[in-house]
Amino acid sequence: MNLLGTKTALGIIAGVIVAFFVTFGGWPGLLWLLLFVAIGGVIGAQLDGRVDIAEIISAGSGRGRS
Repeated sequence: MNLLGTKTALGIIAGVIVAFFVTFGGWPGLLWLLLFVAIGGVIGAQLDGRVDIAEIISAGSGRGRS
């Protein structure tokens, strides 16, 4: 499996770039970096079809998907 060409990898890279431009250094910068990387990874995994965010949200709210 080649992770470098996937949308998940692109989402993570985009998250790193956005976090870099939002903050510059320090502990708050590190926390923003981790947050944006996680968000970018989840969005990329959704686009790759690895996760289904709608399924996760409906399971978390207690409603079954019809």
